[in-house]
Amino acid sequence: MLSAAELKGIYVPVVTPFLPNGELDLVSYGRYVKHLLETDIDGLVVGGTTGESPTISWEEIEALVLATREARGSRSVPIVVGTGTNSTADTVRRTEMAGRIGADAALVVTPYYSRPSEAGIVEHYRRASRSGVPVIAYEIPARTGVRLSAGTMRTILDLEGVIGLKDSSGSLNLLQELSRVDTKPVLCGEDSLLSDMLRQGASGGISASANVRTADFIEVYRQAAAGNHAAAESMFYELRPLIEDLFREPNPAPLKWLLARQSLLADDAVRLPMSPITSELQARLSRYVAG
Repeated sequence: MLSAAELKGIYVPVVTPFLPNGELDLVSYGRYVKHLLETDIDGLVVGGTTGESPTISWEEIEALVLATREARGSRSVPIVVGTGTNSTADTVRRTEMAGRIGADAALVVTPYYSRPSEAGIVEHYRRASRSGVPVIAYEIPARTGVRLSAGTMRTILDLEGVIGLKDSSGSLNLLQELSRVDTKPVLCGEDSLLSDMLRQGASGGISASANVRTADFIEVYRQAAAGNHAAAESMFYELRPLIEDLFREPNPAPLKWLLARQSLLADDAVRLPMSPITSELQARLSRYVAG
């Protein structure tokens, strides 16, 4: 199981490859995950937003986790599984099941759509944190419809079973507030802010863009962790065009298109309501195919 002290570095949220008929492509998946592991990443996230979690079943997540474990072999790279839903009971059930299939931690998003009170959200995390699986809280108000205060987030981070936070709040404000006192690790979840958040004290990032030019994202983190922020920011500046292009249309369709062109996936298929990228974006992304 993953501890707070170990929650650092670059974690890559994996895509879920599909065959043209819509079924899981576990052959491509194994090849793709092995490629990521060879880059010396610090962790993998399975069944997150980049993995099209709204359109894959729990049975498919189980198959992906087992395939990830097989590809990982004897490596000590943590596997984090997305288990959060807008139902507390379902979130607890999924988190417990993730532990049974070998997850090292669970990524639990703030409950979405129903827009519960902060007291309800704290209780949601309290119950998930009692599952026996380390929980990484996930704040992403643009998708959930709820923005938590720094005080509420501190309460969540104080829960014994919560080991850290993925901060996709879209600004530096939450990290700055949390940094005023000792807190558990915060991972940047907003790719475009990675360098800034590392300078502010983030312990790493969960970055969809790090599926591409993975070694460069890792080096940005390592330079920042060593205190070489000028070098980290200079390297990150070179990655900004890639990040911008990967998010010009809804994630993960652009990423899957690029990974397929790099022969890491057999197909760039996504499940509805996600749709293929436009020809205009294909033209922009073509410049990264050799990378």
